[in-house]
Amino acid sequence: MSSNKKTFWTETLPDPLPANPLDLAAQWLAEAKRHAAQPNPDAMVLATVDDRGHPSARVVLCKEIAAQQGYLLFYTNYASRKGSELKANPRAAIVFHWDHLHRQVRAEGQVQPLSDLENDAYHRTRPWQKQVGVWASRQSQPVESRQALAAAVAREAQRFGIPYDGPGSAEPDEISVTVPRPPHWGGYRLYVDAVELWVEGEYRIHDRARWTRSLHGAAGTGATAWSATRLQP
Repeated sequence: MSSNKKTFWTETLPDPLPANPLDLAAQWLAEAKRHAAQPNPDAMVLATVDDRGHPSARVVLCKEIAAQQGYLLFYTNYASRKGSELKANPRAAIVFHWDHLHRQVRAEGQVQPLSDLENDAYHRTRPWQKQVGVWASRQSQPVESRQALAAAVAREAQRFGIPYDGPGSAEPDEISVTVPRPPHWGGYRLYVDAVELWVEGEYRIHDRARWTRSLHGAAGTGATAWSATRLQP
């Protein structure tokens, strides 16, 4: 005889709560990558606020959760809307949600752009198509058509000596030329001063906890100890 009873996720947060929530957040991200149940397990929603107090949000890829250093790392176009908003108000919030693992991470803090040396080093690891793409795209600006954007990509490829005529043409497997990093593209560290971890519970009695601390020093590179409390769902 079949049963219609739903099977619920039974995971809870550790008790006592960990001293550093980013250790557990980094562990969850690593597990999401191993499960590979979604195309981009490192995808996170990034929320920013402009100089008028208007919020906006979009999805970016988290390249690292540096638990001991206290930051998350992501890359973008500095001239984009989010780049402009982070320049006006260098604070941001992020959300990871792994539905298949019944887990969520929220974090808030202040951002700091990476140095030119750090940005150049990461840029060199990217495929040439992406290196060319960041030259061709004026992110967040209007474009006449998709064809116009494709033509801009082809022009930039040819400017750097890459024999590429746009989508549909044969792409070179390897290139011997160096595509420099455009000055408007790079990364940010989000130094975290608040974290909330969430685990789905039976009948919406979820397990939640929030950690906070105070940042100090240059761009939040120093911080007080975390203070933790469990929250009602």
